[in-house]
Amino acid sequence: MSHQMPRRQLGRGGTTVSAIGLGCMGMSDFYGAADDAKSIETMHRALDLGVDFFDTADIYGPFTNEELVGRAIRDRRDRVVLATKFGNVRTADGKWLGINGRPEYVRQSCDASLKRLGVDEIDLYYQHRVDLETPIEDTVGAMAELVNAGKVRHIGLSEAAPATIRRAQAVHPIAALQTEYSLWSRDPEGELLDTCRELGIAFVAYSPLGRGFLTGRYRTIDDLDANDWRRNNPRFQGANFQKNLDLVDKVGELAKAKGRTPAQLALAWLLARGDHVIPIPGSTRIERVEENAGATRVVLTAEDIRALDALAPTVAGERYPEGGMRAVNR
Repeated sequence: MSHQMPRRQLGRGGTTVSAIGLGCMGMSDFYGAADDAKSIETMHRALDLGVDFFDTADIYGPFTNEELVGRAIRDRRDRVVLATKFGNVRTADGKWLGINGRPEYVRQSCDASLKRLGVDEIDLYYQHRVDLETPIEDTVGAMAELVNAGKVRHIGLSEAAPATIRRAQAVHPIAALQTEYSLWSRDPEGELLDTCRELGIAFVAYSPLGRGFLTGRYRTIDDLDANDWRRNNPRFQGANFQKNLDLVDKVGELAKAKGRTPAQLALAWLLARGDHVIPIPGSTRIERVEENAGATRVVLTAEDIRALDALAPTVAGERYPEGGMRAVNR
């Protein structure tokens, strides 16, 4: 089935990736209990389906998700376009220490990620969050040195504002910007998406299914594990949860009319936003990867897109708690 998966450009560097990627964070952190064996099976099935763009970060686990992905791809390295990130700082016990974009930390983090992943080169290395205490030119300059050293193929940014992206691009070509984007997170539309298109930068949409909410699988907060990070997310709380169910139900109605699942419809909508948009839904189960891959076969009419676009004003709550919101669009 791999030949059926369309591909999209990762910036202007000649690398292409599957039109839908695989977010690996939830395999190790934030969303409840983990099962490494099932996660590895899921990654292998993704590759069989032609989904070859894998996304991780040093802080997921913390640190253990890179090791997990490394184990999964060890005998399949040539089939994977591997992305990881640095810049959010956590201790081994999960404590958050802030954001660090200093050049020496860039180099240190890259070497540590290479070791955990068990690879010689990272295909796409992102700054996870912009460090306002370090000029972006200094951070990207250090990342460019990693490219020259053969440790990194392409560099990217995450949750960076248009002005920051332009400053970074002046130092070294940016292959991708990763930012939350979905039917219930429409913030990137306008200047941010347009900037990426103008500069030839891929827009990698994380949480394209609204952290799972848009799938319709969560009807009450108790559907989440007790240690699931989403319990603290404003959109999953109280009256916001109930109001956002209205959006989910409308997506479900539209999906049913097309004979598709809500997840497939939500992903197809993102794919239709532009050929530089690449959603990376997180999955821990084979059936979910199979379902998500099927989104590339969904054809949306202009009427479908208008109906989905109209849902945006109904979203209730910020996408992160207050502290998290301070670290985005910088």
